[in-house]
Amino acid sequence: MIFTDWKFFVFFVIAFCVYWALSGNLLQKLWLLVCSMVFYAAWDWRFLGLVLLVIVNTYAVTLLIAGGETEHRRKAILTLGITVSLGVLGVFKYSNFFVDSLQHILPVHPRIASLVLPIGISFYTFHSLSYMIDTYRRRITPTRSFIDVALYILFFPQLVAGPIVRATDLLPQMRSERSFRAVDFKYFLALFLIGYFKKAVISDGIAPLVDTFFAHPENYGGIDAFVAVTFYAVQIYCDFSGYTDMAIAVAGMLGFRLRINFDHPYFAAGIGDFWRRWHISLSSWLRDYLYIPLGGNRGSAVFQARNVMITMLLGGLWHGANWTFVVWGGLHGLGLVAHRFWQRLRGGRSGGPERYSLIGNAMTFAFVWFAWIFFRAPDFATAAAVIGRFDVGAPPRLMTTTNFALITASLIAAHVLFYRIDLRAATGRISPTVFACGYGAAVAVILPFVNVAVQPFIYFQF
Repeated sequence: MIFTDWKFFVFFVIAFCVYWALSGNLLQKLWLLVCSMVFYAAWDWRFLGLVLLVIVNTYAVTLLIAGGETEHRRKAILTLGITVSLGVLGVFKYSNFFVDSLQHILPVHPRIASLVLPIGISFYTFHSLSYMIDTYRRRITPTRSFIDVALYILFFPQLVAGPIVRATDLLPQMRSERSFRAVDFKYFLALFLIGYFKKAVISDGIAPLVDTFFAHPENYGGIDAFVAVTFYAVQIYCDFSGYTDMAIAVAGMLGFRLRINFDHPYFAAGIGDFWRRWHISLSSWLRDYLYIPLGGNRGSAVFQARNVMITMLLGGLWHGANWTFVVWGGLHGLGLVAHRFWQRLRGGRSGGPERYSLIGNAMTFAFVWFAWIFFRAPDFATAAAVIGRFDVGAPPRLMTTTNFALITASLIAAHVLFYRIDLRAATGRISPTVFACGYGAAVAVILPFVNVAVQPFIYFQF
């Protein structure tokens, strides 16, 4: 069940109506927990037991850490809890990857059953880890409500593809009853429609073209390679930011606030600025729970570069059990290190906010654009084949250059428009009647362009 499927709309209407009809915070949370379990079970009910294991581990570990009498005991409990959560992730996501990699360097051929990757496992594992670590750091007092912990892990709007939510953000919201009158429905409905348009029209609309090229890049020339990689950059942004727009909107209509996860990343003035705008919940998670514990910006430039590379390599591996993701993360790590070195040469402070410049924006996008090749390619042979097509002169087959130019110009114009519009303020100025009429008209215009075949979100695989 995904946000663009008609089944989800039926599910959400029922969940929404019953939720706001219930009186009392406890009943509302119990209903949301049931809905979240149904939502996850719609994909594969067998993995509910796996999520329950993570929930029980998280609940028990946080309470044991809070009750730990000595620092040694608290650290031992945290280590055990992290081991369990990462163990679940490692077995289901990385076991085949490591066995396959081992077979390439050692003359052994161990047999291992091919495991199905549980949807959303990386996201709910990170939720578990951050809650346990924040409890250990005394940044949050753990709740004794098992329902609250279960709902924090299972909350269906962000369960399968983020954004990665901190317990420090969501658990406090569960302590008090939410108000129907306080929900800005116009804003959240508009945000949901924007996310739906990004995913169902733009991302799903250009996905077949991208898939066709990457399936057989050797059949195309340099122009087609440029078109396909550019459209993949658009596809993955619209797919993932579209999901998080809808997740934030769905949670918002239930009275919960989720933080923004994308801030127009393709307008970034530098690679560091890109990671402050792209998948913000992941980049901030890696910063707080990996980069800073490694040493962060402390020490020499070489030591800092090491910390950046370790963080980005592991961040790449988080995205998928494939060496192409590791290379993608490594490229971004090298880009961040090189950019910091450049900032130091210019006398600036590395890691700080960057002033926008068109040249910096163009260079950053070009770098991110190139790195997407490794993110999209299923293996190094395909990535090499894609890169090798750029110097092949051949007439375009995927799309005419005129159509490509028109579509690209339209997408850039729309991106600039939404960058300059404050959506919440804009919807607030519109009367409910005018909003309802305009919303209905927008839906009527969008629906004919929706790809009939429902496409799963790209980040479901992570």
